[in-house]
Amino acid sequence: MVTISSNLLFAAFILYLVATVFYGGSIKAKKDPNETKKTNKWGSIAVFLTIIGFISQLGYFITRWIAAGHAPVSNMFEFTTFFGMALVGAFIVIYFIYRSTLLGLFTMPIAILVIAYASMFTRDVTPLIPALQSYWLSIHVTTAAIGEAILAISFAAGLIYLVKAIDQTKSNKRTFWLEIVMFALVVVLGFVVVSTAFSAIGYQEKFTWVDKHGNEANLEYTMPALTGPHEGKLLTSDGFKPLVEMPALINAKKLNTVIWSFLAGFVLYGAIRLILRKRIAAALKPMVKNIKLDFVDEISYRSVLIGFPVFTLGALIFAMIWAQEAWSRFWGWDPKEVWALITWLFYAAFLHLRLSKGWHGEKSAWLAVIGFVIIMFNLVAVNLVIAGLHSYAGS
Repeated sequence: MVTISSNLLFAAFILYLVATVFYGGSIKAKKDPNETKKTNKWGSIAVFLTIIGFISQLGYFITRWIAAGHAPVSNMFEFTTFFGMALVGAFIVIYFIYRSTLLGLFTMPIAILVIAYASMFTRDVTPLIPALQSYWLSIHVTTAAIGEAILAISFAAGLIYLVKAIDQTKSNKRTFWLEIVMFALVVVLGFVVVSTAFSAIGYQEKFTWVDKHGNEANLEYTMPALTGPHEGKLLTSDGFKPLVEMPALINAKKLNTVIWSFLAGFVLYGAIRLILRKRIAAALKPMVKNIKLDFVDEISYRSVLIGFPVFTLGALIFAMIWAQEAWSRFWGWDPKEVWALITWLFYAAFLHLRLSKGWHGEKSAWLAVIGFVIIMFNLVAVNLVIAGLHSYAGS
């Protein structure tokens, strides 16, 4: 059953890749001016492939649930693949409301990166630790992921708005920060590339180290250890000696992965810029020339309007109920809890500024982008680097 679920996930990934190509073709293809509300053939094929891919990924989710005996959202691989599936599902719903294939061209690569990012973590089906043995696992985590996925649609729409609205012929703060967003996406791709490369050559290092409780434990690296574990001792004779030893509070192995991701991201970004001979945002600008700014602004706003209450239910209300059941307290200032609250406060401020201060258009688009950055920081940095009660999620 696990093999079947893995094959279904791989099939979904391939279908999403092919669909992205067709979304690009649908933008390039000429459209009959009398049929502006209809999707051309390229776009129709892209949407069809997306739906088939989503069904395939849903099959992965169901078969893995059967194999594991619990909702497959208990570790980084499972949660992130579910997040990617929820993102695709949210896009499909939004597409049938607004009929925009351009949104698919920007959304699908994000979903592909998310799923590729997930594939770098262990795929083993393991028994749940005691804290996760509750029906609140499926309720809290899936609802939070769906809320974040809907909010991610606002990011894609906001990104389209900024690429369209910002003059790429001038170098200023707006073009600089937009390019930083593009670079961040390339860093995620860098993580996939560098993880795949070291995995392909079978790189491995082993350490013994002392955790924050003073206990000695074993640790295995799959990349050269730039950052070593607390009081770590290298056991592998041909391993890379760490450049710096990290305190017990920091997950040295995961921080090492983040550093390698940034290094690979810099190399990839440099190569892309060398090929394009322009900023990535400038290269994307011709694709958005026919989009109406008010149209994508509305999509971005409505995505937040829908995603915010769903995220509130999953990441705060359901989370606090589960925390009371698992740890006998509603709130404990765990890093994951704090960043969930920060995310909630940010989107609450987004809606306040939008409704009462009139922050429409470019200001709203920047807020949508910043919100997604906060979500990804919570997913990547908080899960992987900062130790806490949710550290099991980084495995």
